Amino acid sequence: MSRTIHFISGLPRSGSTLLAALLKQNPRFHAGMSGPMGGLFSTMLAEMSHRNEMAVFISDEQRKRLLHGLFDNYYGPETDAEVIFDTNRSWTTRLPAIKTLMPNSKVIACVRDVQWIIDSVERLVRKNAFSPSSIFNYNPGGTVYTRANGLAGSDGMVGYAYDALKEAFYGPEADRLMLVQYDSLVKEPGLTLAAIYAFIGEPTFKHDFDNVEYDAREFDLRTGTPGLHDIKRRVAHEPRESVLPPDLFRRFENDSFWKQAENNPRGVRVV
Repeated sequence: MSRTIHFISGLPRSGSTLLAALLKQNPRFHAGMSGPMGGLFSTMLAEMSHRNEMAVFISDEQRKRLLHGLFDNYYGPETDAEVIFDTNRSWTTRLPAIKTLMPNSKVIACVRDVQWIIDSVERLVRKNAFSPSSIFNYNPGGTVYTRANGLAGSDGMVGYAYDALKEAFYGPEADRLMLVQYDSLVKEPGLTLAAIYAFIGEPTFKHDFDNVEYDAREFDLRTGTPGLHDIKRRVAHEPRESVLPPDLFRRFENDSFWKQAENNPRGVRVV
C-alpha cells in the first residue's frame, strides 16, 4: 500500500468521532468512527496462531504480509485518500505489531477525565430511557453505580480502553503515541490540529470549526444508543454539571495519569 496509515485510539467518549470528522475535512485524508479493522486484525492473529494445527505452514513473514494485506484490501480502490486514519480502541494494544508492519504510522489516543466519560455514558442512558443499550448488553436494570462499575471493569468499555492506553503509554513504542485531551480539542481545535499535523509530518490544512459534519445515526440506532456518535456542528466547550452522585464522581478524579509529568517517563506528547 502506497498510502500512509495512522490510527486513532484511546478512551471512549473522548472526542475520537469529533477528531475524525475534522480530519476528513482534509481531502487528502480518510477518517471515521470506530471500524472493523481492529477486530479483523485480532481474529486473523488468533487464526494464524498454533491453536490452529495448520499454523505450522505459516511463517512470521507470511503472517506479516497477510496482516498488512488486511489494510490493502479493506481500504482498496473505494478509498482514494492519501492518508488513512483507522479508529479502534484496540490499537493501543498493537503498537509492537504496528511498528513492524507500518514503521511510519502513528497512534493518536483521545483522552478525557474518566469521571466525565462515565458521566457522558450515564447521560446517554438517561436520554434513551426506553432504549436499552448494547453498552450494557441491552440490560435495562441496574443503577448508576452498577453501570459505572461495569464500565470501569477490566473488560468494560472504559476499563479495557484505559488499561490499553496505559500499556501503550508506558511501553517501549511510546514514541509513536500522542495523547489528545478532549478539553484541548474542543477549546483550542486549531492548535490541537496543528500539533497533530506536526506529529504525523503532514502539511497543515485550514479546517472549518463552525461546520463539522458526521452522521452515524443508523449505527447508533442499531446499538440501542441513539446519540452515541453525535457531534455538534460547531466545535465549542460547553461546561455542565455532572449527573453522577458526588461520591461516584470523586471515585475517578485521580485516574488522569497523563496530566502529571512525573507519570510520563517516556515523554509521550500530550496535547
